[in-house]
Amino acid sequence: MDLEKVLEENGVILKGHFLLTSGLHSDIYFEKFRLLEKPYLVRSLIMQVKQKLNKLNFNVVIGPLTGGALVAFAVGEVLQKLAFYAEKTDEGFVLGRGFQLKDSDRVLVVDDVLTTGGSLEKVKNLILSHGAAVVGYFVLIDRRPQDRELNFPILSLVRKKAKVYTPEDCPLCKQGIPLVRRGSK
Repeated sequence: MDLEKVLEENGVILKGHFLLTSGLHSDIYFEKFRLLEKPYLVRSLIMQVKQKLNKLNFNVVIGPLTGGALVAFAVGEVLQKLAFYAEKTDEGFVLGRGFQLKDSDRVLVVDDVLTTGGSLEKVKNLILSHGAAVVGYFVLIDRRPQDRELNFPILSLVRKKAKVYTPEDCPLCKQGIPLVRRGSK
């Protein structure tokens, strides 16, 4: 299965000139909710990496709200694991809703789209502060720029290195291509 083609056909991978939340510009945008609105598709994509995920030997999966929580639920459902959600507060991420980690828990950290790794790092720190162990990271889409490497291994469905530009150096702006802002904010 050509996962990138599946994502393009479902309106997840868009090409153009986009303003990212960071303020940077990009020629590719990932409309993650076109994927997350189709739980049957998310499930079938997770089935593609089920064996790799099972090798991580985890018993809890945690993702940040909102997109990461939906991925956590889907991974938990496919692999029959507990699914917790990290909620953002002014002080950082917390485990709310009565979720409790034990020292013996082995946790898979998940998210929908990886750009900088900041959310994964914050969720990792939350897990470690509760005494549990992080065994790995999984994202649906890894969109890190070419030069952005992380200090932890990532399993992803698709790695699509996206070009990002500062507004001052954006060739798309210089070409007069209209800038589009997508997303919830």
